Amino acid sequence: MVRGGERRRTQAYDAELGAAVERAQQGDESGFAAAYRLVHPGLLGYVRGLVGEDAEDVTSEAWLEIARDLGRFRGDGAGFRGWTATIARHRALDHLRKRKRRPLTSLIEQDVLDLPGRQNTADDALEALSTGQALEMIATLPREQAEAVLLRVVVGLDGPAAARVLGKRSGSVRTSAYRGLKRLAEQLAAGSRTGVVTSAAPRTLRDET
Repeated sequence: MVRGGERRRTQAYDAELGAAVERAQQGDESGFAAAYRLVHPGLLGYVRGLVGEDAEDVTSEAWLEIARDLGRFRGDGAGFRGWTATIARHRALDHLRKRKRRPLTSLIEQDVLDLPGRQNTADDALEALSTGQALEMIATLPREQAEAVLLRVVVGLDGPAAARVLGKRSGSVRTSAYRGLKRLAEQLAAGSRTGVVTSAAPRTLRDET
């Protein structure tokens, strides 16, 4: 369950973002700069989880497309976050194909599980870690779980918005995020017992096997 304080922070964030996007669509450069400032860190983290060290270049390409097509966007701040994540994901997948890396694979998820939408322990712990540490830990997850967690924790999308980005059903993405967060919570708990949080993660999210 999303806590009230977090909900209010998200609403304030999206209200500020929506106002900035509206100004940007009217030709206000400061509006676009504000939207970029609000969205870019999460977007870059998401892309870094997909393509690793090439994230800066891929995210720059995504922003060029975002700027070009900004006039076509219709929606609020939350919608803008989902729209930009979709564009960034397409650019990341194009990049992986050009590099001849294996594209994202799919798993058949069970949508009938009655799972909570948020695992606060894992989310709170990830927020306490450095960005690099968190991304390394997320990258150890199965690819589908990792991307669901990236969209939820790094980009800040809710379940339905993340599902639209991934082109999947909301229940499937919710299940993947829950499983990923549960696994991260187990890793963090194990690390707290030993006093060390370790990761043997590659630079990009690993493929499902």
